Amino acid sequence: MASEPHMLATFAIIAAAMVAFAMERVAIEVAALATVTALLLLFQVAPLPGPGGDIVGPEALLAGFASPALITILALLVVGQGLYQTGAVDGLTRRLGVKAAASPRATIGLILVSAGILSAFMNNTPLVVIMLPVLAAIGSRARIASSRFMMPLSFAAILGGTLTLIGSSTNLLVAGVARDLGLPPLGFFEITPAALPLCAIGLAYVLFVMPRLLKPRATLVQDVAGSEASGRQFVARIMLADGHPLVGATSAAGLFAQLKGMTVLMIQRGPRNILPPFEDITLSPGDTVIVAATRTVLAQALRGRGQLINPDLLSDDEALPFSGDHVMLAEAVVAPGSRLVGRSVDAAAISATTGCFVLGFQRQSRMTRVRIGNIRLEAGDVLLLGGHREDIAGLRLNRDVILLEWSATEIPITNRAGWALAIFATTVALAATELLPLVLAALAGALAMILAGCLNVRQAARAVDRRIYLLVGAALAMAAALEATGGAAVVAHRIVALFSGAPPVILLSALFLLVAVFTNVLSNNATAVLFTPIAVTAALELGLNPHAFVMTVILAANCSFATPIGYQTNLLVMAPGHYRFSDFLRAGVPLVLLLWLTFTLTAPMVLTM
Repeated sequence: MASEPHMLATFAIIAAAMVAFAMERVAIEVAALATVTALLLLFQVAPLPGPGGDIVGPEALLAGFASPALITILALLVVGQGLYQTGAVDGLTRRLGVKAAASPRATIGLILVSAGILSAFMNNTPLVVIMLPVLAAIGSRARIASSRFMMPLSFAAILGGTLTLIGSSTNLLVAGVARDLGLPPLGFFEITPAALPLCAIGLAYVLFVMPRLLKPRATLVQDVAGSEASGRQFVARIMLADGHPLVGATSAAGLFAQLKGMTVLMIQRGPRNILPPFEDITLSPGDTVIVAATRTVLAQALRGRGQLINPDLLSDDEALPFSGDHVMLAEAVVAPGSRLVGRSVDAAAISATTGCFVLGFQRQSRMTRVRIGNIRLEAGDVLLLGGHREDIAGLRLNRDVILLEWSATEIPITNRAGWALAIFATTVALAATELLPLVLAALAGALAMILAGCLNVRQAARAVDRRIYLLVGAALAMAAALEATGGAAVVAHRIVALFSGAPPVILLSALFLLVAVFTNVLSNNATAVLFTPIAVTAALELGLNPHAFVMTVILAANCSFATPIGYQTNLLVMAPGHYRFSDFLRAGVPLVLLLWLTFTLTAPMVLTM
């Protein structure tokens, strides 16, 4: 039997960990490692037999780092990164973006409500994976910080998952444990009347209150998009060879319909410069079209369908291959005293010296209408450069240009978008239909993304957030320690005994709050397995309806809103939303308390006690 000193020491370590996570005075990775180390030291210095009689050792405490749930989350992050990297959801987001143009917040709200409804009938983890890139792209287009809607997406999915028996793995787990204890099986919609008020109140909070509590914390992609929205444009050239998509394009009312988002400044045809207005001009091979456009539009022209800009034609060294995947764009400023000052863009031989091609350039002062290759570079000119990651990184050591580190982004590999969508759809289908376990489907999907060229190994590794890995590992170590010391069971039994003489609604309310607290410290599944037998036993001893207690455990175990470790969808949105532990406390604790009060008021009307 567990000793009280071990139990008290475990509670002290967990309390210190929660304070460290919330205060964020030290990095969350350091706090997680310190927590695991403290637990290992505790059971090393004072060995303790576990429930099975074996000494609690490193194997039990570190098992969480190989948890299938953790591996699933990390693999799904890689799958989602593959969708983003290939621009696979751009078509959908463009269509939604047209509808969202007038009211992007209303569109995001509609998507969140849809996520809540759908999660009642399908596993909410793959649902969140589906919605993440779509919402991210809409938010980026509308210049809304991702922190405003990523956490609400997770919370909406969790709330919707409480409505039916299959809405969450927690629901099925509790129902299975209750059935093993001799209770009749729960019906598909049996929990719906009790869950509906909580879901409605919770969704109202998520839609109207939560965005005000979350700090706007934009990602790097959105920072770049913000600069795009300000109208910063680069001058670029499109060189037409035989078979180019623009060959044969004819201007109408001075505009070329194929050059959306671009302003045509000049057309070079042999020794002749054709200036606007362009009336009935038909483009032909050998023409060079000088345009002004944002870097987003230029990136789409570089990698989009019907590639308008061929990087090989922009290079002044024909031996340089730029047809490969995973090309990056970055901005670099011509440094004062640079050897490039006074040289033309073509004469500067930038490709030969840096391995990068010049996609466009920007100058603060007015430029004369001359051929782009003849424009003399000046100090302060901003060059939009493209190249492979190693070449862009090499610009840091170049004395002629100053690399703007924040500006380095990878161009979506749109020719792999079909593969990415097929892999993603297959992964979700296999997981949703349970033809494969979720962890196996997620791992296979991540591997397929790499093998299909949607991601390289470096990009896949960047999708794996070390904070999530260490945070979940530490949380599962704490859960193992609580189970070994019997701490959670002791607290649960004492709370039930304390309220045993109170009216049934008070006992259910206390049980709900206790389970809701534990589900945010342990995993929701661990909490469900721990409290279901306790709740059933207490109901039978007090002569009350055990079904009401089982449904209370289900509803409370799904209140995993106060910490990122409470549920796996919280971990999925943590990195894309750039959230901190304290963000979940700020937005999640009020929701847990609100649902507790709602349950306390509605339980007598919807539960038979």
